[in-house]
Amino acid sequence: MSKKVKIVTDSTLDIPKEAIEELGITIVPLSVTVDGKSYLDGVDVTSSEFVKLLVNSKDIPQSSQPSAGSFLEVYDELGQDGSSIISIHMTSGMSGTVASARTAADMTEADVTVVDSQFISIALSFQVKEAARLANEGKNVEEIIERLNDVRKNSSLYIMVDTLEYLLKGGRIGRGRALVGSLLKIKPIASLEDGVYTPVTKVRTHLQMINFMKKKFQEEAAGKIVKGIGIAQVEAQDLARQVKDAIKEVSGFEDISIIETTPIVSTHTGPGALALMYYFDEK
Repeated sequence: MSKKVKIVTDSTLDIPKEAIEELGITIVPLSVTVDGKSYLDGVDVTSSEFVKLLVNSKDIPQSSQPSAGSFLEVYDELGQDGSSIISIHMTSGMSGTVASARTAADMTEADVTVVDSQFISIALSFQVKEAARLANEGKNVEEIIERLNDVRKNSSLYIMVDTLEYLLKGGRIGRGRALVGSLLKIKPIASLEDGVYTPVTKVRTHLQMINFMKKKFQEEAAGKIVKGIGIAQVEAQDLARQVKDAIKEVSGFEDISIIETTPIVSTHTGPGALALMYYFDEK
């Protein structure tokens, strides 16, 4: 009988706690510091509590990846019984989490494979859920990694921010562009290309954003089997429901989750942000 494979991830995967328990995965949380006080993501502060802190904070909140020591502790414990570990994390294009995990993987005696998901939020959870499902079916590390490569290749993420203030604060755009954008009421839409935040287009209204996302989905879904769709948002529930209805209309896919995103994401986007994520299988 093949030895068990255990799945580790980080707190940016944006799925409910019940699903985490059901899948049997282990979470190593990132942390976020607001006005000098640090909070463990999803442990010390919920998404909605954090948005209140974010809006009222004097300084730009700082997010931090887990230390190599935090990962090492988890790997040592999970690997005690000889199990292999697949550790799947948010894109290295936005965080040092993968690097921390790899440092710990080099230090532990456990058999650890670290995977850069090249995504974040629900798009990260697509890979984590597939890995957990296959691990529970008794698949080995190689088989699971092969499947994750397919999921990654067939995943998309499109995010709209409602205000340029937080992209400016986080250093992702310059002050001149933010000022012009704010005057024109511009809302940038970006994707994650090879795990890096990549501007795709600009819209001025939520209706234009919904139409853009619907069109992108239709183009990318053509001739494929939809496997998962999710929407992450920051205090944008009504808008998320409109996007969900639009995507449901063109896909016929019923199981579209809407979730309040992790503090790690909302630090950079601010309130009103929304991301649509989905993945396919080839027919």
